[in-house]
Amino acid sequence: MRTPIQRMNRMLMLVSAPFIGLFFFLLAASYPTDITYEIQSTATPNDWKQSTAAINTQLDEASTTAKFTIDSIRKVATLYQKTTSTMNAIVNQSTIQAARPEKIYNTRITKRLGGASERVDSENITMELYRINQSTYEGYAVKIKLKDPKAMKMVLGHDTVGRAETTMQAVKRHGAAAGINAGGFADGGGGRYPLSTTVMNGKYVNGGFEASYKDLSFVGLNKQGQLIGGKFQSKSQLDRLEPSFGATFVPVLLTHGVKNPIPDKWKGSPSRAPRTVIGNYKDDQLLVMVINGRNENGSSGATLMELQNKLANLGVVDAYNLDGGGSSSLIFNGRVVNSPSDGQLRPVPTHFLFFK
Repeated sequence: MRTPIQRMNRMLMLVSAPFIGLFFFLLAASYPTDITYEIQSTATPNDWKQSTAAINTQLDEASTTAKFTIDSIRKVATLYQKTTSTMNAIVNQSTIQAARPEKIYNTRITKRLGGASERVDSENITMELYRINQSTYEGYAVKIKLKDPKAMKMVLGHDTVGRAETTMQAVKRHGAAAGINAGGFADGGGGRYPLSTTVMNGKYVNGGFEASYKDLSFVGLNKQGQLIGGKFQSKSQLDRLEPSFGATFVPVLLTHGVKNPIPDKWKGSPSRAPRTVIGNYKDDQLLVMVINGRNENGSSGATLMELQNKLANLGVVDAYNLDGGGSSSLIFNGRVVNSPSDGQLRPVPTHFLFFK
């Protein structure tokens, strides 16, 4: 049985033979015809033996070169495999090391929330549901990691300005995994309209941009899936943040981890109420809190200062109050999680939805 080298040598000779023949053909063709006849007529068997010996020598040299080339290729392939394995190990280790701070940070904020009672996890989003039980109020929190910015969006009631629907209806209609009520609204002319500046799919609706007035503030997500918000006096000022969607209500609770003063009007109108708030951690994870209130058990909800302190203690850096009272709603895994103060969900014009 021939070795791989021998098989390679034989193959090389077979492949080389036509080219060697072509070489002699071209060589012969390059001389005049009469000289060719003279060479052919005067050639002796000894001449052919010498030519054959020369060809054999060249084939031996080609065989040696092929063997050397094969050995070199094998060495390079072995080195490549070792290098690839080493680089993969380095990349894997770097990935693990890079993920450690994020994992440590996530563990730290999760401990403050307690044990999750429910979880939704997909390639686009991770959501964890927690109970909030304080001495003066109770409710729910959802920690959300958007792996894809498209996993969260805002929708209008029945996708029409001036119409309203419950958050459950919006969740079902759009096939979302979870949802909360969003911005404030004003009723008029038989319709229910989003309050002030509202952005959908990167475009302004409900009359376009409105400069912030009184205590109102905008809150939404930019095109990178990061929470943005605050007061904006010009359209260009908000446009620089590249809003993908957002709604308006009042007030801003935290900015870069600093507590904002609560406007006097919102300290007692009423003091305690059902609430919906949204915030973000420094790693861009979101935290939604929906607080119950005004139910038959006597719970009247939370004050904005209580939620402000709670959010700060949980490590949230930016936080915004959304519409509350009877509008507060939290849908998770196909069911109403909170206790709506109206006894049933209120139809509202804007909703924040989350998708698997």
